[in-house]
This record gives sequence, C-alpha cells and structure tokens, in this order.
Amino acid sequence: MPATQVVERPGILRRLLSMAYESLLLFAVLAVLLVLPHLLLGAFAHRLASPVLLQAHCFLVMLIYFLWFWSNGRRTLAMKTWRIRLVTRDGLPVRPARALLRYLLSWPSIVLGGAGILWALFDRDRQFLHDRLAGTQLIIN
Repeated sequence: MPATQVVERPGILRRLLSMAYESLLLFAVLAVLLVLPHLLLGAFAHRLASPVLLQAHCFLVMLIYFLWFWSNGRRTLAMKTWRIRLVTRDGLPVRPARALLRYLLSWPSIVLGGAGILWALFDRDRQFLHDRLAGTQLIIN
C-alpha cells in the first residue's frame, strides 16, 4: 500500500455488527455441514458421534470456511455486506498461512470472555488482539 494512501478502518460497532451477521450465516453453514451429516449417521448407523468428534468437526468446518474467505482477498458475505476487507499490515491480501494464524488466535480472543475484542477499546489503532498478533487489519472497502 503506498505511503500516501490513508487507510480507513471500520469502527468497533461496525465490526461487532458484522460479527453478529457472520454468526447467523455460519449457523446455517454449520447446520448443513455439521448437523446434517451427524443426523444421517445417527439415523442409518444408529450411533451418535462423540462430543469430541462433533467439536473437532465444527472447528474444521469453520477453519475451512474462514481460510477460504479470508485468503487471497476474498471476503465472507458479512464482510461484503458491511464493506470490510481483511488485509495484512502492509495492505496486501492475506495469504492462507496468515489467515490460519488469525483463525487460531481468534479463538482465545473470543472464548476468554471476549478479551481480545475488548482489547480494541484500548488499542491505538482500535484493532482486535488477534489482528494485532496475526499482523492483519480490517479496512473499509
């Protein structure tokens, strides 16, 4: 990104609303790719998957979902709707390895009482903690 170009970052409220919308979309994705296969398994094999298997499957489905959309300049539907793009600190498209790092760092950021989200209130650039650590940033596009 040229040094003269000013980067406009979305506000915290906009990012939180985008996350809320993303959770609704992700709920539908998980319903199809997680619940349906396990219901069919239970119906035909008369067995239920263990909780560990269900959690691992959920984690993997979301991993693939976010890595696909965050990599190479692609955006999720929620990001498109709220005109948000994920880029590196230099403004370049995020590569899969960095998207994986962001995904893995976002879990403790959210699960630990939203501490990584609250971090944005005190961060000089208003970034979430997982973005700061992964070397990514959300910009308006």
